[in-house]
Amino acid sequence: MPTHFWRGQWQGRHPAGQPHQRAREIVRPTGGILRGFVPSRKNGRLVHHEGLLERDAITLFEAHHGVAQYREQPITLQYPDGPRLRRYTPDFEVILDTGEALLVEIKPDRSLQDPEVRHKLQRISEHLTRMGKPFVVLSSSVIRREPRLSNLRQILQQAPRVMPTRMAAEIALRPQRQRFPMALAEARKVFAGAGASPAALLLMGFLTCELDEPLTPATLLQLNSETDHEWFRLSQAHGL
Repeated sequence: MPTHFWRGQWQGRHPAGQPHQRAREIVRPTGGILRGFVPSRKNGRLVHHEGLLERDAITLFEAHHGVAQYREQPITLQYPDGPRLRRYTPDFEVILDTGEALLVEIKPDRSLQDPEVRHKLQRISEHLTRMGKPFVVLSSSVIRREPRLSNLRQILQQAPRVMPTRMAAEIALRPQRQRFPMALAEARKVFAGAGASPAALLLMGFLTCELDEPLTPATLLQLNSETDHEWFRLSQAHGL
């Protein structure tokens, strides 16, 4: 039996997250898509995923400090395709910390080679552009870039369920700023009991590290000189 399914209860922050009703419900699941739920710190609830690629995308949304919240299958809209009007439900709506909302489609690389899929996404993109709604397609090669994905999974596993406030993080970091760059193993000792762990400081954007090398105790953590600057990118557009 798959071990990644969430079997417990998730109460989020204070104490429950925002309720969400997906725009498209699967009545009779078919095919080989592995569906499930993962707990989200940012949403304070269980987030549904359809397939392992969406689950991996959720990992990136949870780790990206520029992402404030996100919703799965947020809306169903209609778009013109020649003389026809078609329906489309994006995989996610991502809300950035700037307040900007992006509609995000998750697609395997092989699917993006299909002319029909490319045609559909082009028509959707054109329609959303006319509506002033940013639209991003994330491919499997972007989502599953290694060792970045594995590193971010490890950081998320080490972070507390309830993240510290920004003020608590700043107070914990202030007396140690002159000691950076600092090895991850040393940082774990320095910040033990300080109210903000290195993993939390990474996820909040106060620290950065090299994600294109496997994360080890010797990995150097750097101060993020611009805390409003993303420490890894998923798209060249819209600050994601």
